[in-house]
Amino acid sequence: MRPKILILGMAIFFSLNTRAQGMPVYDNTNFISLVKSLVESAKQTSQLLKTAEFLKQQKENLEKVNNVVKQLKAVQEIGRNNQRLISVMQNDLQDILNSPYIKPEEIQRVTESFSSIVENSLETMDFIDEILSSDYLKMSDADRAYILEEKEEESKIMVSEIILKTKRYRDIISFRKMQDKINNRETEY
Repeated sequence: MRPKILILGMAIFFSLNTRAQGMPVYDNTNFISLVKSLVESAKQTSQLLKTAEFLKQQKENLEKVNNVVKQLKAVQEIGRNNQRLISVMQNDLQDILNSPYIKPEEIQRVTESFSSIVENSLETMDFIDEILSSDYLKMSDADRAYILEEKEEESKIMVSEIILKTKRYRDIISFRKMQDKINNRETEY
């Protein structure tokens, strides 16, 4: 029995000795250096996260400013287009209506065609005022900018329509004037 215990004791001794060789040895200097490195990495990561959040906020601010600038440009362009409409109404329409070559029954039709464009323009301005002055349906700036760009396009179409109508009536007047000269010319030379 003794030899069995002795063999068992030796086996345990060698197994402990083998285990001791596999056990890691900690070097305090390397461990402290590793901890310092991990702390520094955590600080850098934290700073990077703060920088990323700051950049995200600045991007959002730029998008807001960009949308406000788009709104401003759209509103300015709509205002310019309405000025053109008013100018045409004040100058060109009056010239057309005062022309002796426009027949009395045509005056009502000419006035109505120009009036419908002006009414549409005024409705657009009221709508824009409503969009910009209140939280119209809780819209974001991007949504407002989109609607204003659509209204800007509509105002461009109105300006082109009124210019086209003015040109058409001027052509009619010019044709009738030429026709009048031909019909009333002197035939004796």
